[in-house]
Amino acid sequence: MADFIFLMHDDCDVDDNAWEPYLRRLREIGSFQGGSAIGDGICARKSGAPTPITAHLAGYIRVNADNLEKAKAFLAGNPVFEAGGTVEIRELPRAD
Repeated sequence: MADFIFLMHDDCDVDDNAWEPYLRRLREIGSFQGGSAIGDGICARKSGAPTPITAHLAGYIRVNADNLEKAKAFLAGNPVFEAGGTVEIRELPRAD
């Protein structure tokens, strides 16, 4: 099993009530590993000017799946995805 992160962009309007059924389904199938909204922050560098934060990210969900295609299948019911918004899927490689 591999770990993946869904990065939700803020490019659509989402009904907040749609999250609980979606997250419940991910929990029921044992793939939900956590998630949260993403608040304000900063980029920091030891020296030089830092780049601006990535402002279009609104939240993340962490899941486990056999592969990228199976992780993509978990987008069914995702409120951002269903509203026509963008969800990035990234693998989280293990560094054992």
